[in-house]
Amino acid sequence: MRKTSNYFAIAILLVLTVGCAQKSEVETYGAHYQKHKDYKSLSKVVELIKLESDTSYVKKILGEPIDMGFDYRYLIDSTGVKGCPIGAVFHISEAGKIDQKWIDEICE
Repeated sequence: MRKTSNYFAIAILLVLTVGCAQKSEVETYGAHYQKHKDYKSLSKVVELIKLESDTSYVKKILGEPIDMGFDYRYLIDSTGVKGCPIGAVFHISEAGKIDQKWIDEICE
C-alpha cells in the first residue's frame, strides 16, 4: 500500500510540473516572433499583451527592443507601402507601464 501511495504522489507531482511548465499563448507567440521576426506572431503578441503591462514583461515576451525612451519598438523584416519598416510600438507611460500599443508601418 505504501509503494502505491508513493507512486501516486510522484505521478501527481509530474502532472503538476508538466502542467505548470507549459507556455502561455502570448509566450508561445513571443518565442515564435523572436525566432522568425514574422508579422503574424508579432501581431498576435500586440493583441494579447494587456495595456498597463510592465515594460519588463514586454521584454520577457519579445526580447530586447529598440528602446526610444518613451516607447519600445519591435520590427519585422518587411517594409510597408511607404517604404518604411513595419513593426510594433509599445508606448511607455510615466509610470513605466504600456499605455498604447499598435503594429503598423513606422515612418519617422
